[in-house]
Amino acid sequence: MSASASVLFDAPGPKARRRNAVYSVLVMLVVAAAVWTLYRGFADKGQFTAEKWKPFLEADVWSTYLLPGLRGTIVAALLSIVFAMVLGMIFGVLRLSDHRIVRWTAGTIVEVARAIPVLILMIFLFAVFSDYNLFKSDDLALAAVVTALTIYNGSVIAEIVRAGIRSLPKGQTEAAVALGMRKGQLMRLILLPQAITAMLPALISQMVVALKDSALGYQITYVEIVRSGQQIGAAEQNTVPSLIVIAVLMIALNSTLTLVATKLEQRLRTRKRGKKNGDAVAAADSVGTDAAPGVDIGKP
Repeated sequence: MSASASVLFDAPGPKARRRNAVYSVLVMLVVAAAVWTLYRGFADKGQFTAEKWKPFLEADVWSTYLLPGLRGTIVAALLSIVFAMVLGMIFGVLRLSDHRIVRWTAGTIVEVARAIPVLILMIFLFAVFSDYNLFKSDDLALAAVVTALTIYNGSVIAEIVRAGIRSLPKGQTEAAVALGMRKGQLMRLILLPQAITAMLPALISQMVVALKDSALGYQITYVEIVRSGQQIGAAEQNTVPSLIVIAVLMIALNSTLTLVATKLEQRLRTRKRGKKNGDAVAAADSVGTDAAPGVDIGKP
C-alpha cells in the first residue's frame, strides 16, 4: 500500500483484514436473514401472489390512480424547484449585502424557514389558504404543497448560493471593483456564473429532496403518487405490491431528474472550459498581433 493511501488512517494488518472480512460476512448474513424474514411474513399473507400484482396490468388502474398521481408529483416538484431556485438566488445574494439591516433580515428569514418542518408548513398553509379563500378549492392542496416546498428548499438553496459565492477567490471581486464595476454587475457578470457551476452538485441534491418531499402532500389530500398508491392498496387489498410499484416509480423519477441535472452540469462545465481556451487563444493572438513588425515571437 502506498504511503499516500495511509496518511489519514493506519493500514490494517493481516489480523485486522481477517477480522473485517468476518464482520462483513456476519453483517451480510444478518441483513439477508432480515430480508428473508420480511419476505416470508408478506408471502404468508399472500402479498406476492400473481393476483395481487394483476391490477397493475390493467389500464383502468393506471388511468384512475397511477397516472394522475404521477402527474401531481411532477407538477408540484417542477413548480417548487423553479420557484425555490428563484427565491434561493434572491435571498442568497441578499445575505451578502453590504447593508447590515438587509443582511440580517434575509438571514433571519432563511433561518426561520429552514427550521420549520415541511409537513407542518404544508398543514399550516393549507389551513390558511382554506380560511381566507386565497385559491380555488381544487387548487388549495397544490398551492400549499408548492408554497411549503418553495419556502423550505428556497431557504436551503439560499445558503448554497451564499456558500458558493463566498468560495470564489477574492481577487476576482477586487479586480472587478478596480475596473469600476457596480455591485450588481459584479454579482451578475462575475460571481454568479462561476458560483452556479460550483453549486450544481448541491443544487441537484436539493432538487431530488424537493421531488421526494412532494409525497408529504398526501397528508393534506393532494393527489400525488404516494396517495394514489395507498388508494390502490386499499381498493385492491394489495398494499405491499402497491408500495413496491410506487417505490419503483419514485426511483425512476429521481434517477431521471439526477441524470438530466448531471448532463446539464457537464454541458455547463464543458462550455466554461471551451470559453477559457478561447480566451487564451485570443490573448495569444493579440500578443502576436502587437509584436514589432518583422519579429516572429514563435522563434527564438
